[in-house]
Amino acid sequence: MTLEELRKIAAAEQQTQQKYGHRVHVCIAAGCLSSHSDLVKEALRKEVLESGMQSDVLVKGVGCMGLCSAGPLVAVEPEGTLFAGVKAEDAAEIVAGLDSGAPAATSCPTDVPFFERQQKIVLENSGKIDPERIEDYIAADGYAALVHALAEMSPAEVIQQVLRSGLRGRGGAGYPTGLKWTTVAKAGEERKFVICNADEGDPGAFMDRAVLESDPHRVLEGMALAAYAVGAQQGYIYVRAEYPLAVKHLKTAIRQAEHMGLLGNSICSTRFSFHVDIRLGAGAFVCGEETALLASIEGRRGSPRPRPPYPAEDGLWGCPTLINNVETFANVPPIVRKGGEWFAGIGTEKSKGTKVFALAGRVANTGLIEVPMGITLREIIFQIGGGIPEGKRFKAVQTGGPSGGCIPEQYLDSPVDYESLAKIGSIMGSGGMIVMDETSCMVDVARYFMEFCKSESCGKCVPCRTGTAQLHDLLAKITEGTATPAELALVEELCDLVKHTSLCGLGQTAPNPVLSTLRYFREEYEAHIAKKECRAGVCQMHASGEVMP
Repeated sequence: MTLEELRKIAAAEQQTQQKYGHRVHVCIAAGCLSSHSDLVKEALRKEVLESGMQSDVLVKGVGCMGLCSAGPLVAVEPEGTLFAGVKAEDAAEIVAGLDSGAPAATSCPTDVPFFERQQKIVLENSGKIDPERIEDYIAADGYAALVHALAEMSPAEVIQQVLRSGLRGRGGAGYPTGLKWTTVAKAGEERKFVICNADEGDPGAFMDRAVLESDPHRVLEGMALAAYAVGAQQGYIYVRAEYPLAVKHLKTAIRQAEHMGLLGNSICSTRFSFHVDIRLGAGAFVCGEETALLASIEGRRGSPRPRPPYPAEDGLWGCPTLINNVETFANVPPIVRKGGEWFAGIGTEKSKGTKVFALAGRVANTGLIEVPMGITLREIIFQIGGGIPEGKRFKAVQTGGPSGGCIPEQYLDSPVDYESLAKIGSIMGSGGMIVMDETSCMVDVARYFMEFCKSESCGKCVPCRTGTAQLHDLLAKITEGTATPAELALVEELCDLVKHTSLCGLGQTAPNPVLSTLRYFREEYEAHIAKKECRAGVCQMHASGEVMP
């Protein structure tokens, strides 16, 4: 496959699609699929056939359009019309509207702040291409970066572009991607691996799942570019078995890319070979940690080991291994295609580019968003998110999943970047963002996340295994109204112990939700203990102070 051949495929696909006067895109990602968008797609196709419009109207399934709370979603191009909450019985009205030029009653504007305040790099193809057709991806500049790199760039030049971009790992730690690639590239061993960490386990997070469902070839291209840059021959995608649609689309994408010579042996008739296999995770949260993930791929129990040595030097089967998450790899093709300086021009001084978030909780517009680094929390929640529904008052936003913190109203104007979030007691994490209103009890929120960490602890080290259990029991006592001030002090002491003595990131960050809620909502803890009162009315206590049986 040469660049010229790739361009011919892209031109042919674009010409095929442009011959249709209307292109109807139906979201078939998991969110809309759960609301029977597959039936909507089939109803639209049937209506088009019965109306005799098959030569003028193309109906195709596409990936996530973002506004999940309004699904199933149907978009019509080139008109730019979006239909929300579509049912199969709406197909006739939508198709009739295409013929008459009048929008159906279910249409909604696409220039609302939810769409116009975003800047899409990772999600630029989501909602536009058919994830099961490689030709559709190629028509959107897919694999152009890989073919160009193999023909005209050295591995060192590819790494240099990633270094210039300032891209940091989107899995949560924010480690500079180019530096990690450099370390693996410098390792002398002949056998190296590239691993995509798609073990997305944070409650309320679905960023990686949506990317894999919507644009799987983008991740494969990013992995291939990384393999070329560091000198790897084998790749693995470690994905949760609970993501069957993502796995299905990945398998299809790998097969198609191999058929076209874009994966496998002698890619693009060069000496570069790269094979990708899928490994299914059984849902253990701890396997998102790099060394536990490696153990799981090797067929062993997924539990972490001390670092150093780091996987970049001693990884899969003792070989140098590059591990990045889905979003990190998805950023690589446009960086190579457009240049590192282009990417570095987006975001802040230390946090370059964009970030994908799963916006969930008590907010009007829930769904998948991609915003430039440096945007404020207020803009995300009250402009893109549409604010708090039912006239309720904003209380906190939790970022970073079980490893993150709860941010109060006073910090809504803080920029969203790695450093700013760390200063106020939270983290970027992989991209989960849960909004809470006045009906949320922050003590109960901390108890919930500690219960999650307790159940997901691998049990290898004592501080995490017993510390999270003891913390959960103490928090449960506070929510029940049976705790004492001394036990609140013990909670703080235990948080410090677990944070600084646990083996891996799960235990080291498990106390974060507790510490952040104690920092900003201490009065709620004290009210539970001294007054036996839950101000949000969530915890099971009588207003009189008597604990409910």
